[in-house]
Amino acid sequence: MAAESNQEWRKLLRKRWFYSLLAFAAVLLYVGWVFLWRWDETRQLERRAAERKRAEDQRAVEMLGGNRLEILSFYATPGVVRRGEALQLCYGVANAKTVRLEPQTSAVWPSYGRCVYVTPKTDTTYTLTIEDAAGHTKTTTVSVQVR
Repeated sequence: MAAESNQEWRKLLRKRWFYSLLAFAAVLLYVGWVFLWRWDETRQLERRAAERKRAEDQRAVEMLGGNRLEILSFYATPGVVRRGEALQLCYGVANAKTVRLEPQTSAVWPSYGRCVYVTPKTDTTYTLTIEDAAGHTKTTTVSVQVR
């Protein structure tokens, strides 16, 4: 009787061991699947974020003139002044090697946004000329009234 009881006990332990091992393997597979799924989701999110960043960077480059020679802005603030008052001439250029302002009042150089102070004595038309490394030029003007 003791031998039979011992054998039944062993069979019961083997069954429990087997089912416990199956349950552990199922849990291990589930946890592995969850980690793999989250890793894949993270990779997809990172890829989408990189694509958005690349698109934003491309838009920023295009807004700053891209690879074209461009005068982004050229204006006077204010456009009308009294004799002896100073005003600002502001300009922005893209891909320029040299910048000239005529009549020359202050040093100018290539910049996406720069302002120089001028004090015109009479009505004046200022001309901004830019040139790239290949020798291409662009020109624009702005007029200032003096009262």
